[in-house]
Amino acid sequence: MSNLAGRIIDAHVHVWTPDTESYPLLPGHKKEDMEPPSFTAEELFAHCKPSGVERINLIQMSFYGVDHSYMLAMMDKYPDNFAGTGVLPDVLDDESQDPSEMMVELGAKRCYAFRVRGGYKRTDVEQPNWMNHPKWDKMFETGAAHNLALSFLMNPGDMPELDRMCAKYPDTPVIIDHLARIGANEPIKEEQVAEVCALAKHPNIRMKVGAFYALGAAQAPYTDLLPMIKRVVDAYGPDRCMWESDCPFQAQPPHNYDDSLALIRDHADFLSASDKEKILVTTAEKFFFKRA
Repeated sequence: MSNLAGRIIDAHVHVWTPDTESYPLLPGHKKEDMEPPSFTAEELFAHCKPSGVERINLIQMSFYGVDHSYMLAMMDKYPDNFAGTGVLPDVLDDESQDPSEMMVELGAKRCYAFRVRGGYKRTDVEQPNWMNHPKWDKMFETGAAHNLALSFLMNPGDMPELDRMCAKYPDTPVIIDHLARIGANEPIKEEQVAEVCALAKHPNIRMKVGAFYALGAAQAPYTDLLPMIKRVVDAYGPDRCMWESDCPFQAQPPHNYDDSLALIRDHADFLSASDKEKILVTTAEKFFFKRA
């Protein structure tokens, strides 16, 4: 796998700075919420570069809200290393900028995906069709028109609604984060794996394969996750799967950065060298770094 050194892309990393005067936190958040207290771009490089990871898709951190200043500053400072995934306002927040307008504005700044959360558990949104709102329709339309992905932080119970919207908007790029969080704080369930694999019928869904520290047994070397990963890769194909660390959380003891990469690089024996190259390099490269 030495030919991958320096080419591997991490599809999901958060960065932040302790300099809250220059980069204020969202009201309601405190410096004590930042754990670890600092995870700057330079601190990220100390973890990822020794593993041969030079390029990263940054994910806007929640305690900055929709103020993307720090992430964009790091993307400007290290343009060869970073692309970005933004965060959009809540569709029910009429005081914020329209989410679709923000997608276009940030897309021009190399933010090519937008993280959105799964079903809202509150009384003012109809369940189970939690995306039954005109702003969601417009977001899907905007994504299709500009090749911008909606990147879902979702749980297994959110999959039926995503299925509905992907059928309605088949040209919209969609990314599922963290293997749909199957096995997060509970055993991996066969019916949930089958359901997420069934979503592969939508050709514009891509899957992030990572956040291993939080799934299943949640212990390195994470090999208990390989049966699920095999089924997901078989369903989507390696050209629609991309490895992610979910750093800095993957880099907090007892976990470390390279153990996440090693699960795909060294332990996934069912993957060919070509499969590994797609998952570790080219799937994310084509969408985030070498766009047509």
